[in-house]
Amino acid sequence: MKTTSPERLVPELFAAADVAVNGSRPWDIQVHHHRFYKRLAAGGSMALGESYMDGWWDCEALDQLFDRILRFRLDRQAKKSLKTLWCAVKAACTCSPGRFRAFTIGRRHYDLGNDLFSLMLDKWMNYSCAYWKDAGDLDEAQESKMDLICRKLKLQAGMRIVDVGCGWGGLAAYAAKHYDVDVLGITVSKEQAKLARRRCEGLPVTIKLMDYRRLTGAFDRIVSVGMFEHVGAGHYRAFMRMIQRCLTPEGLFLLHTIAGNRSVRFCDPWISRYIFPNSMLPSSRQISSAAEKLLVLEDWHSFGPYYDPTLLAWYHNFKANWNRLKHAYDGRFFRMWTYYLLACAGSFRARRNQVWQIVFSNNGVRNGYEGVR
Repeated sequence: MKTTSPERLVPELFAAADVAVNGSRPWDIQVHHHRFYKRLAAGGSMALGESYMDGWWDCEALDQLFDRILRFRLDRQAKKSLKTLWCAVKAACTCSPGRFRAFTIGRRHYDLGNDLFSLMLDKWMNYSCAYWKDAGDLDEAQESKMDLICRKLKLQAGMRIVDVGCGWGGLAAYAAKHYDVDVLGITVSKEQAKLARRRCEGLPVTIKLMDYRRLTGAFDRIVSVGMFEHVGAGHYRAFMRMIQRCLTPEGLFLLHTIAGNRSVRFCDPWISRYIFPNSMLPSSRQISSAAEKLLVLEDWHSFGPYYDPTLLAWYHNFKANWNRLKHAYDGRFFRMWTYYLLACAGSFRARRNQVWQIVFSNNGVRNGYEGVR
């Protein structure tokens, strides 16, 4: 049986998305190593990312490349053309982070260095999608997102709030300062907790290094921004039980999460190994099923396209500040982080990834919940 060589098949596959190998357009790829084709054919998406990190190929506009790859569903065509290319690796390590593994994501990603994140993010250090409606820059867009969350939660002075996955304390500080509420923030990152405590000094904010499963007490409002992606499908129901248990009878819960269009139990292997271990993206069905009979869904807001400009802003900050960071990170890290930020920007532009803010109540809001946009 005649087979097609990787040197021929890989360019043909890229051509289906109007991407040329060694072409002249910004989204075309430039191959620097002759073994790139065989490596990609044998290793799929893992090999694509690793070979970029190794300098085997380049692309002037990675975000445009991935927009095309995903918009033209090249990943699905590849499965038909070459079984191992862009393979869906159902790695067991990505589907169910247990209690003792919950701190892995903190140690391997969020503890990379507060200097890195402080130079890349906005002044409040929000590491989640900004809300760009009526915003002119990243700082404005992230402050708009935080205020949107506070208004959706109908915050009132004196309320007791818990921020599950509080990051560097930006939202906790904003809510305490502008809405006069008491906030408990919990995180699994030691570096986040250390800096969040310093940034929230003088405010009614407590920061704890804690797994969400150990949370106890009753709270008027619960918020979780960019943390649910690390829970894992096997623990979605337990997460929602925790929310119901800790929410007062009249309480509200806002979930802000990246999501996928399909229900899966695995993550892209390159992302799982190099960026977010033990993580996966929930689907609408998985979220609603996890909350069924526990919480009442009050509002569902989708604004995934806003993650594209958010990621581009982070990338430009990262690149602009590289001279201040390169003493602590090597050139391979620079290529890895560039690939991560721009590939993700392309995936949101192609609408393969989503961002949702979902509001739940414990018993249903009497006379109805009025949504905020």
